[in-house]
Amino acid sequence: MWLELQAQVLAVPNKIIGLSITLAAVALVFVWAERKFPLHPQKTLRKSWLIDVGYFYIGAIVPAFVLLLLMHLTTALLSPLGAMPWHAWVAELPAPAAFLASTLLSEIAYYWAHRMAHQIPFFWRFHSIHHSAPHVDWLVNTRAHPVDIVFTRLCGLGLVYLLGLAQVSSRTIDPTLALVTVIGTIWTFFIHANVRFRLGPLEWVVSSPAFHHWHHTNDEHRDRNFAAIFPLFDRLFGTAWLPKYWPTVYGIDAKIAPTVAGQMFDPLTGR
Repeated sequence: MWLELQAQVLAVPNKIIGLSITLAAVALVFVWAERKFPLHPQKTLRKSWLIDVGYFYIGAIVPAFVLLLLMHLTTALLSPLGAMPWHAWVAELPAPAAFLASTLLSEIAYYWAHRMAHQIPFFWRFHSIHHSAPHVDWLVNTRAHPVDIVFTRLCGLGLVYLLGLAQVSSRTIDPTLALVTVIGTIWTFFIHANVRFRLGPLEWVVSSPAFHHWHHTNDEHRDRNFAAIFPLFDRLFGTAWLPKYWPTVYGIDAKIAPTVAGQMFDPLTGR
């Protein structure tokens, strides 16, 4: 485990280069889309854009170390129990079935983790950072406290690992989990985008910008639409809200620190 963590540390410079290339590619796509199909008038380099860029790197690097450590500790605690009865059956699943199972399991776990982040004051202290922006666009997707990221990903990915659909290792990337993560990451950029783009009837099958923008509203319809990809879970648990019109006000009422450092440490101290 410690060798893997050391390898992660040594790989940080290369990871930063890769992240920079990824950020540039994503920016090209979504800056164009937001200028071509804007929902709300907004400058490309709007206020606090540098803070969100900082969060992009923090969120991609810091939680990875914490999650690797936590997953190894979980594996060490559970290993004395041996293989679970269902592991042999799971190992025989064809790749498409394993991908579908991983996606659905991580999504329902994420739904409840995300909902708890809104309803439990301790978790809301961290999650509120993501909702603090008075606007929503593709780059706001990156604005998230590392504790918030670790909590939601641990709930989502942890269930996939515990059921034997993926293995804990930093040397090889589980292909099923990698595909689930890549698709989920791309989709979250899309649903945050400041674009007037609707999916019609498909909006009740997969999340859309309209669906997720209502999650960020700061009016009487707040605390809705917790699912990342499948609105089905919001419909099942009574938290779906998707009218034909769009929200006009975003953010939260509380004041937060204006700097990344303040936003990192204030939730830890209860402020």
